[in-house]
Order: sequence, then C-alpha cells, then structure tokens
Amino acid sequence: MTTKEILRNHSHRPWLIPSVAWRYYQEWNNVLFLHWQANVDALQEFVPDELEIDFFDGSPWVSLVAFTMERIRTRNLPAFPPVSNFHEINIRTYVKAGNKTGVYFLSIEGGNRLSCSVARRLSALPYRFSEIKRSRNQYLSHNRLHNDHLCIDYILGKALQSKTTLDQWLTERYALFQDCPDSVHEFEIHHVEWPLSEITVTSLKVDYPRFNQLMSRQPDKVHYSDGVQVIAWEKNRLLTSQRK
Repeated sequence: MTTKEILRNHSHRPWLIPSVAWRYYQEWNNVLFLHWQANVDALQEFVPDELEIDFFDGSPWVSLVAFTMERIRTRNLPAFPPVSNFHEINIRTYVKAGNKTGVYFLSIEGGNRLSCSVARRLSALPYRFSEIKRSRNQYLSHNRLHNDHLCIDYILGKALQSKTTLDQWLTERYALFQDCPDSVHEFEIHHVEWPLSEITVTSLKVDYPRFNQLMSRQPDKVHYSDGVQVIAWEKNRLLTSQRK
C-alpha cells in the first residue's frame, strides 16, 4: 500500500489526520500483543503527572508488544536496512492528554545498538539495547543492564472476523506521549486498522523486575497481527513539565 493510500484510509480514526506533512514511514510486522489489567496504584508511579491514566470499564491496562520494525525511514530518504530493520519490544500503558487518548511507554527495547542510538537522537524516545532473537514460533529477549528476560513460545490461530470493544481500545491508538526532562512530547501516527488474529501462548516467561507488579501473572488477553504500515509526524512539545 502506498503512503497516499494509507492516508486516504482514515475513517477508523478518532480525530483528523494532521494537516502538516508527515515525517517518518515504518512497518510494524509480525506483532505479538500481551495485555494485563493493572493495579492503578502500582501503575501510577510510572506515569508522569502531566498525563492521565486511561481506563476501560474502570481498569487500567498494561501491554507488552513484541514485533519486528522494518523499513523505517524519513520522508525523502530510502530505508537503510542495517539501521531501519530491527526487533523491538515496548511495554506501554494507555493515557489521555487533553482530548486525545494514546499510549505511554514504560520501556522500549531494540535489538540493534546502532538503531537504538539513532532512534534516541531523532525521536527522544528512551530506546535501550537488548539481545533479541526470534524464530517462527518463539520470541526471546535479554537486557543485561536491568536483568530483564522475555521468552514467548506461541502458535498462530485464525484471523479475527470481528473485534470486541476492548480489542479496539487496546490496539487502535493514534498518538503516543513521552516525557523528557522539561516537557511531555506528543507523537501523532496513522495506519490502517490493525488486522488481528488469534494466538495461543504455549510457554511464557516475562521477568522485568521493575514491572513485576504489573505483569507477574498470565496475560488477560493476547493478540497477534501480521502488521501495519505506519506514517508518523514530528514530535510536538505538548506540555511543560512541572517537575524540577
């Protein structure tokens, strides 16, 4: 699908596509979603005061999303595979800022050191390097600095013919927010609606010591997606931080 076709497919969005020119293209492929209902008190310590935790039927959620990033590039340049293709894991929760809902990253890991360095400089997102390997039915990661471990063995199922309201709430997010030392940044993104499939997780180890209160049990919901092509805009300085 061309970028023009992606941008024309927007009826599923909760607000209009930005009127300014987009900045980045990327693909999020072969995506594993693990979702947990979270305790709001345990979660609050990780979310900056400038953002409001979003709730579904009275509960906040945390998700671990493991996928392969491919073909990331700026608008007028081709992708450069040694940097543009890498495995990624993010741990995120769901937040509000004004009249927009989006995601806030508790953690972002990339499986390529150079890609993590470039992503930090360009986006200010807190990418860190982890050793990540994946095969057809397994996804493995280890971060030596934080002693984080992830091992997912899975079997893919059939495509979902219909989605629940929760399915859509957890996946259809078109903004992300990230705090920096003196501000909160907003990143607008766009893609077609996520194609989701069933997945059976046959074995799972999620050991992130900082987040064990949030992800210490089996996930409450899981999804798989072949992926989406993503258009992203330059970050906006959304809020001035009140922290010193």
